[in-house]
Amino acid sequence: MHSLIGAIQDLLFPPVCVLCGRRLDHSRPPLFCTDCLTQLVFIGSPLCPCCGMPHASGADHLCGACLRRHYSFDRARSLLLYTPAIAPIILRLKFGGQLSALSSLKELIAQSSCLTELSEPDYIVPVPLHRQRLRQRGFNQATLLARACFPQWRQKIRLDLVSRPLPTTPQTQLSGRMRRTNLTHAFALARDAEIRGKRLLLVDDVLTTGSTVNECAKLLRREGAERIEVFTVARSCPGLNSCASKKDGTFDGIGQRCDQRATTGEKDYQVR
Repeated sequence: MHSLIGAIQDLLFPPVCVLCGRRLDHSRPPLFCTDCLTQLVFIGSPLCPCCGMPHASGADHLCGACLRRHYSFDRARSLLLYTPAIAPIILRLKFGGQLSALSSLKELIAQSSCLTELSEPDYIVPVPLHRQRLRQRGFNQATLLARACFPQWRQKIRLDLVSRPLPTTPQTQLSGRMRRTNLTHAFALARDAEIRGKRLLLVDDVLTTGSTVNECAKLLRREGAERIEVFTVARSCPGLNSCASKKDGTFDGIGQRCDQRATTGEKDYQVR
């Protein structure tokens, strides 16, 4: 009966690729055609054990940024490299409110092994938006991603722990140095928040320099959080020419390379 209903739904509402719109022969997530799926670049070893920055070759080792400065979070992991292949999905979600790709992202995460490197949290904290920006968009994309990507931990999602009382200039309009100062005191902790000794998972859409999640982590660390980890759907790595991205054979033919073609035009796809 279920397969019959599914067949009728596919007939009435033909499934299409969430990236290019090509007709698909099934409605099971992830809804990507073969061509689009092979363009996605999954992040795996070798990478930085702290911030998750992928390396072109060798074993896992600390990246230059983590060697130069200390992040307030313990670990950050991202599913995909932020390339023109994945950027449209994130932009449509963030600025267009298009939620059709959430189930596909959820399935990609479930089939990957990136979450096995994260600890089970006591609380999941979506990176908050300032109330003015929240009114403009009508939603916080970090909250939508947290609910979609962590259904097994949905009861742990807390929207009441951290707020963003100060409006700030969008990070993508700033240089790396200005990003690190733009968010100073931008976040605040709720008066009755009880996070001392807790394990927290911060969730956002894209990690670029790490300034946003790090500012949140600083606040939580000062209040006694025991462990702070970060998950983002994508990770921006300008200048990275190649990376090993297939993990454990889970994805057949997906994301075999991060070459010049994958990074060309990245500036045009920066999240604004």
